Amino acid sequence: MTSTFSFKPLQLPAALEPLRQEVRSFLQDSASQWSGWKIGHSWTGFDREFSLEVGRRGWIGMTWPKAYGGHERSGLERYVVVEEMLAAGAPLGAHWFGDRQSGPLLLRLGSEEQRRRFIPLIVKGQASFCIGLSEPDSGSDLASLRSRATRVDGGWRLNGRKVWTTNAHLCDFMIGLFRTGASADSERHKGLSQFLIDMRSSGIEVRPIHDLTGEAHFNEVVFEDVFVPDDMLVGQEGDGWSQATAELAFERSQPDRYMSSFPLLPLTIEALHGDHKADRLAARKLGEAYAELTVLREMSLSILGQLQDGHSPAKEAALVKDLGNTHEQRIPELVRELLDTPSTLVSGNKLSELQGFLVQNVPSFSLRGGTREILRGIIAKGLGLR
Repeated sequence: MTSTFSFKPLQLPAALEPLRQEVRSFLQDSASQWSGWKIGHSWTGFDREFSLEVGRRGWIGMTWPKAYGGHERSGLERYVVVEEMLAAGAPLGAHWFGDRQSGPLLLRLGSEEQRRRFIPLIVKGQASFCIGLSEPDSGSDLASLRSRATRVDGGWRLNGRKVWTTNAHLCDFMIGLFRTGASADSERHKGLSQFLIDMRSSGIEVRPIHDLTGEAHFNEVVFEDVFVPDDMLVGQEGDGWSQATAELAFERSQPDRYMSSFPLLPLTIEALHGDHKADRLAARKLGEAYAELTVLREMSLSILGQLQDGHSPAKEAALVKDLGNTHEQRIPELVRELLDTPSTLVSGNKLSELQGFLVQNVPSFSLRGGTREILRGIIAKGLGLR
């Protein structure tokens, strides 16, 4: 059987090293004030002041046209910045989804008015976006969503619920997927449309979903007769399914899909050296983890090259996310084994706080952005097994 997966190598040029050092220097100053608990949140951590500073430095919307406030830099330059931010556990949540998904969607399919209004705000770190896809009764079957948008004078009325919406309680806007056409089983992927929704609109209620840590960055969002103007339809009516699934290649292949636990590794190596606990077995296990990370990075870079060439590598992205989630979820247990200590929270101890946070959160990593079962179904289709 011949695989249809493609992972053409893509090399980061040495010319990007000054940019990497610039980002590291900035992060070194900022990160000294971060607790292990804050570092654990990383790209879900919401810090609007940090995002504003990142915007001032030109590190949001790096590849976007200057006509909309972007910087027209290369995708490789953006990759370097994102990689360094994640390695440090920077709190990117206030601009993450806008930079990764919503901005590219608006540049590709949004109206000129939408681009002029929203892209400059994202670039400056002044507008935060969340993504409204999953629903309480749909599970992983996104095509079965029932939230509906009904035509009214001047726009649409939205009714329904979205769930697992990251930082919805803090964000300014949502790009949400709603049913605007038929809902028959044979037409489930048709009749879906995306809308740009002001989260301050009347009729929106955001309900927190608390996790094991007691925090609630996930939310359920309830829409009750929420009015959205005609000019806030994104792309074409009825094309929402293809638009939303195309975004997932961006979401599933980024470094956040294998680096969410990475900040734990340097702290662990430092602790092993400090306590003289390092031995050949520990070195081998750390080497295995590093080898996995290197392979995932090469795969992610390859997908970046395909996206830059105008391809939509959905199945390759699904594979990166599936393998990356397994790697991320394995790291806290590896650290517990190497340090031979329980995952207890010691306030003020960066390693302890970070390990304690991740132990409670890594189970969710294989749910966000598509469950493992859905991803493996995509992978199986790519291999011709389904």
